[in-house]
Amino acid sequence: MKRFRTASSLMFVALLAGCSDQGGDPSKQYGPNPDIPEAKDYIVPPMSVPQAVGWKAGETPTVPAGTHIQAMATGLMHPRIVYPLPNGDILVVESNGPGTKPFRPKDYISGSIKARAGAADKGGNRITLLRDADGDGTPELKTVLLDHLHSPYGVAWVADTLYVANTDAIIAYPFKPGQTEIKEPGTKLTDLPAGPINHHWTKSMVASPDGSKLYVGVGSNSNVGENGMDIEEGRAAIHEVDRLTGASRLYATGIRNPTNLAIQPGTGQVFAVVNGRDENGPDADPDYLSSIKEGGFYGWPYSYWGQHVDMRIQPQKPDMVAKAIKPDYGLSSHSAALGVAFSQGETVSPQFANGAFVGQHGSWNRDPLNGYQVIFVPFVDGKPNGAPIPVVTDFLAQDKKTVRGRPVGVALDRTGALIVADDVGNTVWRVSGAAATH
Repeated sequence: MKRFRTASSLMFVALLAGCSDQGGDPSKQYGPNPDIPEAKDYIVPPMSVPQAVGWKAGETPTVPAGTHIQAMATGLMHPRIVYPLPNGDILVVESNGPGTKPFRPKDYISGSIKARAGAADKGGNRITLLRDADGDGTPELKTVLLDHLHSPYGVAWVADTLYVANTDAIIAYPFKPGQTEIKEPGTKLTDLPAGPINHHWTKSMVASPDGSKLYVGVGSNSNVGENGMDIEEGRAAIHEVDRLTGASRLYATGIRNPTNLAIQPGTGQVFAVVNGRDENGPDADPDYLSSIKEGGFYGWPYSYWGQHVDMRIQPQKPDMVAKAIKPDYGLSSHSAALGVAFSQGETVSPQFANGAFVGQHGSWNRDPLNGYQVIFVPFVDGKPNGAPIPVVTDFLAQDKKTVRGRPVGVALDRTGALIVADDVGNTVWRVSGAAATH
């Protein structure tokens, strides 16, 4: 009982903190040069979380005029990633974290509060297959392809093999598009950093254009190294894994939480969406979208957005700060960017012909709330530039107190329609252009 009272008291303090420290205008933090105010330190970080309520019958998110949205699949178990196969089938990864003991009182508080917005919902630990043969957005088949996985996240299909990035290892399964069930046991390709804390459990993944490599995003085992740097080995990094041998090396480091990866069409360049650090204030350390340079260092934990030093890290390392690479494009602070997919020309709408779609899961430690939408980031000369365009909105209710869904992974199907995983609404949404038939 004493432990419960202590936790309740701390949670009350946290909620008060969230009400007393207002964030600025998120629009000022988008683009190549986001506004980054001075950091703030807190005993308990500000927290503001809407209540998850789900979608009522007939409700959908809002999309731009000239486009159409429909629920492609409902009744899922925490869908996080959507992955189209060459034959048009769509894989839906249903998952949540394996669970970990809170390391600090702050962790207990934040975990309890984030659960209010659906973050703790039970994941399916499976991959569901959707088959929409006629491309009308209504699958003729919905079936479990692969079950009993260990907090899966990233997937990639190469050479009749489906690679699944569980939270602790990449597993390879023989699989040909057209199959509706995988019965053969998988083979471990390589281990991935996990462990008893496993602070950032998701392991994002994308294959290189020639299929020879798998790039895997591994988040840090803490916010800013407070659990000790000895447990950060191989973390806050993107790994390059040889698909045939499983040999792995660090491709880029200092990337706090690379939540999703994509390959830029035509260039083969690896891009990532990355979540910035917490407890630095409502407007410090923006999430970002960036190309990832081989051998590059992006600052974590010593600095953020280039040379903005994090004074919480002791001892400081000026040499590391000096070589930290500034990201390409800010996505505003605490928006929780979790999905990224490049456009494929004028499919959904002409305004989305050249750039990337980004799923923003939504903030838990910022007031006013931020994110809870899918945006489109325009590209100019191969780089993200210009104001973001809202694509799928109104996951967050107008009262800002309840949330019906939260977008995670995004992808384009073979018709060019945008597919969005919604892990609170337990739905996969499909956004198509005006020329499509419905």
